[in-house]
Amino acid sequence: MSDHPRTPAHALHLMRRARGSIRPRPLSPREEAEVAGLLDERLAGLFWEQPVMDQRHAIDAAHLVLARRPGARNIARAALLHDVGKRHARLGFFGRVAATTLALLRLPAPGRLRVYLDHARLGAEDLTGADELIVGYARHQDGSRPDFIPAGTWALLKEADGEKHRLADEAQYDVG
Repeated sequence: MSDHPRTPAHALHLMRRARGSIRPRPLSPREEAEVAGLLDERLAGLFWEQPVMDQRHAIDAAHLVLARRPGARNIARAALLHDVGKRHARLGFFGRVAATTLALLRLPAPGRLRVYLDHARLGAEDLTGADELIVGYARHQDGSRPDFIPAGTWALLKEADGEKHRLADEAQYDVG
């Protein structure tokens, strides 16, 4: 069912993400101000609806983007918002592990687990009206780079997402 790569690098990526998801650190007041400085009211609302584990991942991704490319505010916005669709599944750590395991085993995922695996499409729908890069990265993050996102921007976003190992046209999940 899924074209998710079964590589040691991907397994390491999942373990790192799991470690940070078990007990995520809430954003500091400085980080909250950074989010407010990057996002308009509507997009900030979507950001703050995410669970703390996704907020932490997103701000860390935005920090990496801005460290590598100072002033790249729109790419940082894409990093902040790429996983907003995950909130629709309302899954905690163990639910996410279950969904990812089913995807890796290419088994069907029922109910909220399927919603979690479809977060890219759902997030892109939530972000409709935002800049093309923001919507496009949210939509295509688990698949192939669309032509309208420059290769260097895509590589930076994948690195920020902790998926530098998966830059080629490798789909992460096949949900549909």
